[in-house]
Amino acid sequence: MRTRPSTRTATARGGEVLGRRALNRALLARQLLLRRQKLPVTDAIEHLVGMQAQVPHTPYSGLWTRLDGFRHEDLAQLMIARRAVRLALMRSTIHLVTARDGLALRPVVQPALDRDLYRTSTHGPHIVGLDLSALLAAGRTLLDERPLTAAELGVRLHARWPDRDPSSLAYALRTLAPLVQTPPRGLWGMSAQARYATAEAWLDQPLAPDISPAPMILRYLAAFGPATVGDMQTWSGLTGLRVVVERLRPHLHIFRDERGRELFDLPDAPRPALAPWSWRRWPTVAWGGWPGVPGPMAGLPAYAGS
Repeated sequence: MRTRPSTRTATARGGEVLGRRALNRALLARQLLLRRQKLPVTDAIEHLVGMQAQVPHTPYSGLWTRLDGFRHEDLAQLMIARRAVRLALMRSTIHLVTARDGLALRPVVQPALDRDLYRTSTHGPHIVGLDLSALLAAGRTLLDERPLTAAELGVRLHARWPDRDPSSLAYALRTLAPLVQTPPRGLWGMSAQARYATAEAWLDQPLAPDISPAPMILRYLAAFGPATVGDMQTWSGLTGLRVVVERLRPHLHIFRDERGRELFDLPDAPRPALAPWSWRRWPTVAWGGWPGVPGPMAGLPAYAGS
């Protein structure tokens, strides 16, 4: 008969053991999926550190599942008002984020995008040896005039670099520069080609100067933890995060999963050992019955887990 590791054994190995069910309920709580919350849409999006949005309308169902009284126009108006944007972030995937997070997160994940620039077999060979600084400057000049589709952008860049593939030129610019997909792309009930503008021009603000991943990792733990360093790297696309986590270790709570892997978490985040939970940014939420609290049915869109 299989038995749970004792508290003494778990502590000796470097932390209390959290089983799969406990981790599941912690994740559901962090993802606002145990019950609908009364939160502003912008607060929910920022708490989740963005929502995957390569399928344009999936954030609507994701927010409807999480927020009490959510209406599709609540999000559409944020995008029209440029308070929320869609751009490539973690893993070079399109995410819906607030304007503030778009400017803050893109510089942090840019090293991962730069690393992957030449890895794609479709575009990588076509941009080897290209003057990327010149491409970036030329692309920004074009997009400062008006938003362009990837095809339009490629044609215009191809006029300057006629020996290069137009789609690869557009791909390289999207990777190098923070390009937002402008409305009506992403608005409820509307369909449109993706047109791109630079985040700085669209939001009339510069990118944040801080490129340290530490604040982003702490926010990731608030929305997805407890988590391993590997989890953090898979989610963000960044490598070398062990060094960052080691610097944060004195400020984190350490657990183990049933496989013995080290899990990191915020000290006051919702877990089976902490109920009820309160956080200054969020309402007090009682998750009594951990880890036996029922996990409700939830309608989640594609790619909702990342």
